[in-house]
Amino acid sequence: MKFVDITNDIAFRKIFGNDNKKKSLISFLNAVIDLPKNEQVIDVEITNPYQLGKLSGGKATIVDVKAKDEKGNIFIVEMQVAEFDFFHKRILYYTSQSYVSQIEKGVHYDKLKPVYFIGILEFEIGKSTNYHSRHKVLDVETKEQVIQDVEFNFIELPKFTKTIDQLETSIDQWTYFIKNAENLTVIPGNVKDEGLKEAYTEADRQNWTTQELEDYERASIKERDEQGRIEFAEKRTKIEVVKQAKLMGLSILDISKLTGLTYEEIESL
Repeated sequence: MKFVDITNDIAFRKIFGNDNKKKSLISFLNAVIDLPKNEQVIDVEITNPYQLGKLSGGKATIVDVKAKDEKGNIFIVEMQVAEFDFFHKRILYYTSQSYVSQIEKGVHYDKLKPVYFIGILEFEIGKSTNYHSRHKVLDVETKEQVIQDVEFNFIELPKFTKTIDQLETSIDQWTYFIKNAENLTVIPGNVKDEGLKEAYTEADRQNWTTQELEDYERASIKERDEQGRIEFAEKRTKIEVVKQAKLMGLSILDISKLTGLTYEEIESL
């Protein structure tokens, strides 16, 4: 077996946005969102299903899957490979739109259903060392959740360092799959969840069509190009900061404190 990179646009949508293979998405949602047993997701309707032609021209930095369960709860699952300006504001705006668009003006508010956002990130956003964090609107003093219906979940892949023998929970196994699948050659023996097994099977290159593999490679190139563009822009910014600091007469030590660059990096710039 040779698995694809799950963070790739095409792979992510094929596994989590496949209308004919919904078992994987259901399993993933139940692993991430801590719902009581009697409230767990049983079935979902994917509102933006996997369509190869439409994905071929998509952006490489953000790809999402939207779904609604049998109770009307809304789920947004996003894969984000690069941090961008106003990240938190965009997440809040995007999730709020999904909440308010459920009803028209004048319709009773009791028709509004909860919205759950799940962001799978290839960068870090918080100070916590935990790779999975849940964010709700809480009373600062009592921690009581008076305002409900909107929840944000983040899986920060750089913080996930568990080995295959250290996986204890369903979300551990899912995160291990997302981060490490492309480096594996067999489905790990400790995988018992049927939805996760289905995801591994879908991620096996042998089960992909020629067109899917071509678009997968194209998305990989696009992602590398985008990352290269970001890194180049960051380098140019650093060069300009160093040049201006030198013109102002700052020492290399001061420039290092200002930019976070080492002596060698400043000299090379």
